[in-house]
Amino acid sequence: MNRKCKNDSNKFCYICGKVTMPDRQSNITRFVRKSYHAYFGMKLGDQDKAFAPRICCKTQAELNNLTRDLCLSKESAQLLGSRLRENRLLAPETTFSWYHSREEEFREYFSSDDEVSLVYCSNITGLIVAMGLAYDPTEWRLFIDSSSRSLKAVLLFNGNKIASVPVGHSVQMTENYSNMEHLLTALKYKDHNWMICGDLKVVSMVLGLQGGYTKYPCFLCLWDSRADKQHYVQRNWPEISGLEPGSHNVVSHALVNPQKILLPPLHIKLGLMKNFVKALNKEGRAFTFLNKKFPRGSEAKLKAGIFDGPQIRELMKDPKFDESMESNERNAWLSFKSIVMNFLGNHRSPEYECVVEGLLQSFQALGARMSIRMHFLSSHLDYFPENCGDVSEEQGERFHQDIRVMEERYQGRWDVNMLADYCWCLKRDVTDENLCESHLFRINCFPSSF
Repeated sequence: MNRKCKNDSNKFCYICGKVTMPDRQSNITRFVRKSYHAYFGMKLGDQDKAFAPRICCKTQAELNNLTRDLCLSKESAQLLGSRLRENRLLAPETTFSWYHSREEEFREYFSSDDEVSLVYCSNITGLIVAMGLAYDPTEWRLFIDSSSRSLKAVLLFNGNKIASVPVGHSVQMTENYSNMEHLLTALKYKDHNWMICGDLKVVSMVLGLQGGYTKYPCFLCLWDSRADKQHYVQRNWPEISGLEPGSHNVVSHALVNPQKILLPPLHIKLGLMKNFVKALNKEGRAFTFLNKKFPRGSEAKLKAGIFDGPQIRELMKDPKFDESMESNERNAWLSFKSIVMNFLGNHRSPEYECVVEGLLQSFQALGARMSIRMHFLSSHLDYFPENCGDVSEEQGERFHQDIRVMEERYQGRWDVNMLADYCWCLKRDVTDENLCESHLFRINCFPSSF
């Protein structure tokens, strides 16, 4: 607490900092010290200072939030409660035996479709309200993606101040047009009309476009992906009047309004990195440096320029990589770093147009072939949102890591109980009315390595 505070320090909990009534107070014992060190990774200190509280709180809400913070399973949560009670660190009315059915609070909001093994939220408004928030569909965006294990649909809060809320999960459905239609129908998408974010493969599916390497892959204009000589020369291409099946590369009716599509900043960044690496001299020092930097990666993957977010961030911080490049390679790399920091993230530079132009010129000088991701930067810069980071799909990609813990915990019983339990782990029990709503959720409920 503040050293200048005139109130008695022992009226505040040392751990959470909240005002704690006498009947909710507990002394800081040896067990509390050990638990504090195990959780926070540092020793509980300043107990010899007058300003430091010497008590901690012991309410039901605190136990619930501690269970969520530690990402405990039902069995582990009950064991923690038992140990805390043995050490007299819980208020008399605090219970924990109900943890074995803790998902019941949210189970009513989920349904299942056994034909396609789909678990989905049948009452999204009720689910968000049950978590303690007022629901406004314009504040959320729908992220759809699949991993090697499952297909997922997740609601992401614009601005990313609230954790991802799962609304669909299937281990049998794959990414194809019919499954996307089935999923959006189950979620009653037309009642909410969220913005859609995801990789370009998902975007093509929900708009009814043909997949793969096609001649007209852009949903905004008739950009010819095979007219290499025109890519860096022509910026304005004929607009698409409508996505009618049978015209150009449109094979099915669009499931969402094209204006509801958000361009994916993360996948554009990964695509630019791919174009850059593929244009490098494979016998040069820069490519040799990448081989040594990531020895566990396959040579084929490296030549294809396939990198993930953490690897790119690691390279951006490594000055030795810059030193290993030739002049054209270094200019392209510096322009890539500039666009990542000044446009595709949470910050948009006032000179962002110059940043994008510099990237296009340096990539052209390097001999990099223009991809659909570069085309969006070249011809549709005004279609990007004001802050790419606020509506990025990166939080949705991170959800794959978050839900994996719960999938492993349920071991094949991937039903409504799993998603309901996950939602319970997101909610925060807040007793202080002055806390803002964003404290009701944790941004990262489960350990993530993305």
